[in-house]
Amino acid sequence: MEDKRNIQIIEWEHLDKKKFYVFGVAMTMMIRVSVYPFTLIRTRLQVQKGKSLYHGTFDAFIKILRADGVTGLYRGFLVNTFTLISGQCYVTTYELTRKFVADYSQSNTVKSLVAGGSASLVAQSITVPIDVVSQHLMMQRKGEKMGRFQVRGNAEGQGVVAFGQTKDIIRQILRADGLRGFYRGYVASLLTYIPNSAVWWPFYHFYAEQLSYLCPKECPHIVFQAISGPLAAATASILTNPMDVIRTRVQVEGKNSIILTFRQLMAEEGPWGLMKGLSARIISATPSTIVIVVGYESLKKLSLRPELVDSRHW
Repeated sequence: MEDKRNIQIIEWEHLDKKKFYVFGVAMTMMIRVSVYPFTLIRTRLQVQKGKSLYHGTFDAFIKILRADGVTGLYRGFLVNTFTLISGQCYVTTYELTRKFVADYSQSNTVKSLVAGGSASLVAQSITVPIDVVSQHLMMQRKGEKMGRFQVRGNAEGQGVVAFGQTKDIIRQILRADGLRGFYRGYVASLLTYIPNSAVWWPFYHFYAEQLSYLCPKECPHIVFQAISGPLAAATASILTNPMDVIRTRVQVEGKNSIILTFRQLMAEEGPWGLMKGLSARIISATPSTIVIVVGYESLKKLSLRPELVDSRHW
C-alpha cells in the first residue's frame, strides 16, 4: 500500500503544457502585486547610507505611504511586470533540467540543485535589464533622488507618469553607460540568484520531507509544502543576502566593481551592512513563497495530464 507521507513530485512530462503556462502567468501576476511594495522597501533600505532615511522595514513603509501614497509603493511596477517572461523561462528551464539530470542521477537533491541554478542563470539574463530600470524607478522620491538618476518633472512640477518615467530613465542610462548600463550588476545578480535558487529547491524538498514524517498521515501534502517554502526562502535569504546588498548597490549607484563595493560597504557600515534589508526580504518572501508554493503545486496538479489524475494521491 502507498505510504501517504511519500510526496510525489509532478515532473515535466506529466503536465498539460497549455494549462501550465496560462495558469502560471495569472498566478505569477497576482504574487507580484502582493509583494512588490516590500521589494521596493528592501531595495531602498539596501541603497541608503546607514539609516539616513529609514530606520527599518516598517518605518520605510510608513514614510513612503505618507510621502507618496499607495502609488509610491508601486514605483517601477509596470516595468517590473515584464519579468513575467523571465518567470516562465525560469519554470520551463527548471522542469526541463530536472528531466535532463534524471538521466544521470535519481537524487532529488542533485536534480533540484542543478535545475535551480540553471533556471536562475536563464532567468537573470532576461531579468537584469528590467531590474536595472525598475530599481531606478523605485529610487524616485518626491523632490529628490536616492539613486543616480532623477525623473524630470512636468510644467506643474510633478513627475511624468507611467511609461514616460520609464523612457526618461532608459534615456539617462543609455546616455551615461550605453547598452552595457542595462547589464550593470549582471555578474553580481548571477552570484546572488544562482546560489539562492540552487539552495532554495533542495531545502524546500528537504523541509517538506522532514515535515511529512512529523505530521499525521492524514495531513494534506499541501500543508507542509506551504510551511517548507518560507523555511527554505528564509534559509536561502540569510545565505545570499550579503551578495544581494552588493548587487543592489552596483546596479543603483553605478558601481563597476563587486570587490570595491564590498570594501566600501564594510568600511562604512561593517559586517552588519551585509544584512541590510534582510527582514524586508524575509517578510516579502514569506507570504509570496507560501502563495508560490501552494500556487505552483496546485498549478502542476491542475495541469496534470487527464490520464494521470487518478494515479496520484495528495
